[in-house]
Amino acid sequence: MRSPLPADSLDQIFRAARTYNAWLPKDVTDEQLHQIYDLAKFGPTSANSSPMRLVFVKSPDAKQRLKPYLSEGNAAKTMQAPVTAIVATDFAFYEHLPKLFPHADARSWFVGNDTLIETTAVRNGSLQGAYVIMAARALGLDCGPMSGYDQAGVDAEFFAGTQIRSNFLINIGYGDASTNLFERSPRLDFDVAASIA
Repeated sequence: MRSPLPADSLDQIFRAARTYNAWLPKDVTDEQLHQIYDLAKFGPTSANSSPMRLVFVKSPDAKQRLKPYLSEGNAAKTMQAPVTAIVATDFAFYEHLPKLFPHADARSWFVGNDTLIETTAVRNGSLQGAYVIMAARALGLDCGPMSGYDQAGVDAEFFAGTQIRSNFLINIGYGDASTNLFERSPRLDFDVAASIA
């Protein structure tokens, strides 16, 4: 039987973790980005569908490609962040199911069933995006997830000719707590948001 993580680990991933709007001038390495994915990929998805696709926007040229599609409030902090992950969803994810879910003909469940494709892709791609945040925090990095951007523009720029669509963005790096960090907003109490049946 496994033991609970120590309190400082839970603080790092959940209780003390914040959404950062300013970033220290410290690089995030390609190795760290591989580590993020290599942790996040193990989070569960329906039928191991794994529809998330990531583009880690890091180079100056790639940042300039992204910049025109950012909302006014997100542009400066995204340009400052060492890396911005485009968390996207592959709506042809089922083509990989013969490898990912080999013990059944799972691909046949989806072919021609657009409703099932959409709900499975969106639900599980979003789950995987949350796993990316948890993985980055577990590795000592900070995150700034956001949805203020032109989705159609980003999709045309980064995913043209594919069935991949962006879902949200995550700035990743080392957060600067000295500036632009809001007080933590309240959360709902258990009795408001949860029940035990």
